[in-house]
Amino acid sequence: MDKEIYIIRHGETDLNKQGIIQGRGIDSDLNDTGRAQAAAFYKLYKDVPFDKVYTSILKRTQQTVQQFIDAGIPWEKHTELDELAWGEFEGQHTNELVIGAFKDITEKWQSGDYDAHFKGGESPADVAVRLKEIVEVIKSRTAEKLILICMHGRSLRLLMCLLTNKPLSAMYDFPHQNTGLYRLDLTGDTFTIIAQNNTDHLNA
Repeated sequence: MDKEIYIIRHGETDLNKQGIIQGRGIDSDLNDTGRAQAAAFYKLYKDVPFDKVYTSILKRTQQTVQQFIDAGIPWEKHTELDELAWGEFEGQHTNELVIGAFKDITEKWQSGDYDAHFKGGESPADVAVRLKEIVEVIKSRTAEKLILICMHGRSLRLLMCLLTNKPLSAMYDFPHQNTGLYRLDLTGDTFTIIAQNNTDHLNA
């Protein structure tokens, strides 16, 4: 095994709770529930000797792993880990119109149209390009054996497709909750899933 990688989704925000679409363009804070989720994750995993913490540039990811950063673990933020940009729908409530638009576009994605996107937004193909870039950076850093990544729901789904050599249409094979944990081992160029959307820390 060359690396062990922990990947979590950020903690809850008020916009998550209110059913408002965030995406890449909205930089929201964790709410009280999100901070409690982050604290619970830290409590269970604080003794894991991470070599590096990676987050997106959006503050909800940094806030989720801030206790690891405060403990002295080196940290980098990368825009490649940002959420998919939902374009014209960012900041909108998930009403019937929005739900219908999301149903239409996700059906396109599942049928293999990875270039489909909302006006002003990104497609899965767009996000995959930038995710591949950060994966190559992380793989190249051979001294970093144990890594914690905090990112976002849709981009996490797409990253898991890339790491497991599945088509992007398989994104729904990778469910996620706020602070749900995916663990993978990397040997050579092969990633193996050890844990999927694990939430033991929320039940401790």
